[in-house]
Amino acid sequence: MKGNTPFRLLALLCTVGFAIAPLLVFIVAPIEPMQGFIQKIFYFHVPCAWSMFLGGILSGIGGGLYLFTRGKRGEALTLVGAELAVLFGLLVMTTGPLWARVAWGHYWVWDVRLTTSALVFLTFIAVLVGRRFSGVAGPKVAAGLALFGAINVPFVYISVRIWSAIHPKTSVVPTLTGKMRLAFFVSLATFTLLFALIMWIRLRIHHSEQRLDTVMLNLQEAEANMEAPR
Repeated sequence: MKGNTPFRLLALLCTVGFAIAPLLVFIVAPIEPMQGFIQKIFYFHVPCAWSMFLGGILSGIGGGLYLFTRGKRGEALTLVGAELAVLFGLLVMTTGPLWARVAWGHYWVWDVRLTTSALVFLTFIAVLVGRRFSGVAGPKVAAGLALFGAINVPFVYISVRIWSAIHPKTSVVPTLTGKMRLAFFVSLATFTLLFALIMWIRLRIHHSEQRLDTVMLNLQEAEANMEAPR
């Protein structure tokens, strides 16, 4: 029970964050005069994108570890990071077009930020598919794809600085007013806590699955030895 204290604290902080963040976003933060109420998607869209990038980088680190060490820890990080990248990427790909429909008049445009974000999202879907359907080579295929996806993450961030784009630049956050800034950073911290909480749970589940697979393999070997003619 004592070992669960950090997990409980993390879960408590995450719960408090999700209780406070919507109040700050929808009540405290003022409505942006140019875009109106739809701009409040920003407070969820950007933290989800941040969490997607964290998952991608985590998966890439795991992929590198696995390719160099063939260790179980690297394999686990590759898988869990990719799952988180896809989960939060799905939220990014949902909230983004809803915001774009009002702001730009279209759900999707081939803007450089949108295109590179979609590439990262699809890459980590490929990580999960490759691991599942590539047989014994699955972990190696997933690790290679994860490295490719992680390398692309920085390009998503700097893309609007290098090329002309209609997507807001990375300089938007420092220009937020006091109440907007408070709402944004509380939301960002809350989604980061949620990311850490899900990662913690998923890694423990993965570890339990590996232990179960080991036990089942040992049982099968024991049965085969018992049935073998003496």
